[in-house]
Amino acid sequence: MNNPSEGGQFELSEVRHIIAVASGKGGVGKSTVASNLAVALSLQGQQTGLLDADIYGPSQGLMMGVPTGTRPEVVDDLLQPIMSCGLQCMSMSFLASAQTPAVWRGPMASGAMQQLLTQTQWRSLDFLVIDMPPGTGDIQLTLAQRVRVDGALIVTTPQDIALLDARKGIEMFRKVDVPVLGVVENMSTYRCRHCGAEEAIFGTGGGLAIASEYDTALLASLPLDLKTRELTDQGKPVVLAEPESPGAQLYLSLASDVIAAVAANRPPDSPMISIVDD
Repeated sequence: MNNPSEGGQFELSEVRHIIAVASGKGGVGKSTVASNLAVALSLQGQQTGLLDADIYGPSQGLMMGVPTGTRPEVVDDLLQPIMSCGLQCMSMSFLASAQTPAVWRGPMASGAMQQLLTQTQWRSLDFLVIDMPPGTGDIQLTLAQRVRVDGALIVTTPQDIALLDARKGIEMFRKVDVPVLGVVENMSTYRCRHCGAEEAIFGTGGGLAIASEYDTALLASLPLDLKTRELTDQGKPVVLAEPESPGAQLYLSLASDVIAAVAANRPPDSPMISIVDD
């Protein structure tokens, strides 16, 4: 059972680490990054869950290949996660049809996210990856206030308008004392499938610049890849469908960096006192 602690935070006793994947604006590929990161963590031996916290526009059901109309079981008033691609998954899309919009004010959406997070029976997770909605609103604040988040990844593209919003995302997480593990620059380059020419169509250096500005790491520069998009639409994360591809290898490297960053941010263990007879 996930009960609130003294400070009002919920203790998710079956979840060791929570990672928020966020962006200041939509359309930067945040959900694709979240799904492939979660699968990559799983492939590296981590028991992993994926929570789609985008209440207004949930997409992880499609990305994880969960059949339309799939509904979670309820046992002892707790939602049972849907298993897909080796992950424990939960999404608003499992509770409502694709044609039913969530016409809710901010507090209602925040309450729904909190219920999905705390009333799902997660089982022995090393990592719970949360695909956040874009922006810096109620849902982000509710998450930071109600559970202990080990770190956030900020997904951006190299173009100036995306970087402007990425700054807001970093500032928000810092204000609520959530460590920013690093920046993921998506759509960094595009390679023509016909001639092989590579071009930075959204600009260059933006992700590195913002990471340097905020003294954090540029954890990955991911290309704009047609195959990844096609597989995503088919509900097949590229990390699973083509594990040897360059794109999949980048996600596996990102997962390794996330594991290392979380370990580095972990508070030191308390000293052990030994009592011996002289």
